[in-house]
Parts: sequence; structure tokens; C-alpha cells
Amino acid sequence: MTSNLRQLLKTNSQITLALLKPDICANPALVPKIRQAILTKNLNIVQERSVIWSLSDAQRFYAEHQHKFFYERLCGYMTSGPFIAMILASPTAIRDWRALIGPTHPVRARIHQPDTLRALYGLTDTRNSFHGSDSDKSAEKEIQFFFPEAF
Repeated sequence: MTSNLRQLLKTNSQITLALLKPDICANPALVPKIRQAILTKNLNIVQERSVIWSLSDAQRFYAEHQHKFFYERLCGYMTSGPFIAMILASPTAIRDWRALIGPTHPVRARIHQPDTLRALYGLTDTRNSFHGSDSDKSAEKEIQFFFPEAF
């Protein structure tokens, strides 16, 4: 683990993986808006990188969904263009980021949580524009996938 991440964890900060998926990154005007929304919610952007995936990259990351009906569609979506991977930190980063992005299904988000990022920018249940880790264990595994040097 890098000294930066070690220091964050010592100060009781939690880390999470955030993905700004290809549909967000296809519109250059949206990325700065999303960064500002992250910072406004007191989430720190610790590290970020632009990513272009091969099909095998997407298949490895989403392997747990391999037998689900949306797997092929999801892998196709995630290889359709560049996207951004970020490590976010705050005392409750996982909860804070997931609250900011909102429900997985953008239509439900528009009804129940209209101010969330998925309500504002999500397209469909598969093309929902964002990813957020759901637990500390998932966050560590997912961050290692995108930022192996961080650990």
C-alpha cells in the first residue's frame, strides 16, 4: 500500500473505487461537473486515471456476473470508450459515494432520488454511468484491479 493510502487509513478515512463510465466521459463537459459534485460532498479524489479496456479486461472485472443476463451487454458498454477510475476517500467514502450516485436503475433514481448523479446522467440499468464499491472488501479488490501500485 502506498504511503498516501496508508496515511488516509490511519486518519480513519475509508477508500472506495469510483468509476465514471464511458457515457459520462464521452461528454467532456460532464467530467468537471462530476468532479465538483464529488468535492462538494467532501470526498477526496486520492488518485485517478483514464482507462480504455479490452474485452478481456471487462470480463475479468465483471467475472462474478458472467452467468447473468446483462453480462455481455455490460462488458460491451464498458469497452465502448474511455472511462475514469478514481480512488475516493472520506471517513465514510463508500456510503457517501453510493449516496451521491444513487440507485442502480436511473429511472428509479429519477423517481425516488432525483438529485443523484444516476438520476441526472444515467441512461439505463446497464448504462447507469457510475460504479461504486459496496463494501471495504470490494473496495480493496476493485482498487487493486485499477491501481495495483496502490497496494
